[in-house]
Amino acid sequence: MTARIRQRWACAAVIFAVGYLGFRLYWAAGGRYGYSACDRRHESADAASGCGADGLASLPFRSGWGPAVLAALLVGLALALLAVTVTGDGEPTPASAAGTRGRRVVPAAAWLACGALLVAAFPMHLLFQIPAGLAGHPTDWRDVGHRLLLVAGAVLFGAAARAVAPKPRCDQPRAAAPEARPVPVRLRRWTYLAGAVPLFGWTLPHGLWFLGVPFGIPAAMLDGIRVELVTAAPVTAAAIVFAPTAGGLLTLGLAQRWGQVFPARLPGLGGRRVPRPLALVPAGVVAVSLVAYGLLSAAALVGGLLGGTTGWADLRSGWAVTATVPVFLAWGVALGMAAYGYHRLTEMSVQAQPGRRTASP
Repeated sequence: MTARIRQRWACAAVIFAVGYLGFRLYWAAGGRYGYSACDRRHESADAASGCGADGLASLPFRSGWGPAVLAALLVGLALALLAVTVTGDGEPTPASAAGTRGRRVVPAAAWLACGALLVAAFPMHLLFQIPAGLAGHPTDWRDVGHRLLLVAGAVLFGAAARAVAPKPRCDQPRAAAPEARPVPVRLRRWTYLAGAVPLFGWTLPHGLWFLGVPFGIPAAMLDGIRVELVTAAPVTAAAIVFAPTAGGLLTLGLAQRWGQVFPARLPGLGGRRVPRPLALVPAGVVAVSLVAYGLLSAAALVGGLLGGTTGWADLRSGWAVTATVPVFLAWGVALGMAAYGYHRLTEMSVQAQPGRRTASP
């Protein structure tokens, strides 16, 4: 990766951070274009207008000046990324005053910012919200746009962190025909668990509900779920029921040969090594989103019990819905562990390539 490309990624992170800070300052100062006041936990018929956001005179600190302060920190971090951009030969530029230590600490902080932006965006919500909106369901498009903006920022900060981090040099070309490494048993177990959880914890009960079987829920709740599934557009209903399982099947590639080396029958790609970010970035994004959603759902469940809005009888009668909380947590943890195992496995594969050695100090 050349110095120019590294600088471009860092500049893109700066542009995003400055633009997002501008949006947050605009909202905190009283502007309401693009702002949504909808409660993310409940649907609203007024979602398309942001649930009356235009009529708000002021915002509380947690949704006004507080996020603006955090956005200002993002700007500082993006500028630090730009300052530690390295040249093509791996040496710091004259503008880099942080030295080798800074070239490690700043990218690590950028990765943390990437994860925080993904948690705030929760991309898994978009998988259901966008198809439902396209099918005509009342949708908070302001919220969708904000989430997509956060996802874009996470991608930019992650790419910039990867670009500016110190990397070993390769003085000779890579091997023409890479070989897949044997997959450890632990990685296989985590991968198979990450593929099985959405099948049995999501697709199976939702498929039964679609067919009218009151599996683990009362009849009244079944009627409401069936109305949503049956009256939804076919693409939306299929996405709700089968999308998690499809993602679980793709997860199996982390423990298969085709997850390391493209199959020979693929034109133009056959026999080439699979780029690590192609597998790690989606797996990491989904894992973080699932764990975040599971923790938030658990917190909401405990809050309902403590506040008296939810009773133990409700949890018992709808135990299949309550079980989705540990399902999301288990899925996220299993996928995260599988992604980490794949990272370790493919990292060893790259280091073991003939002719590859690290740069001399």
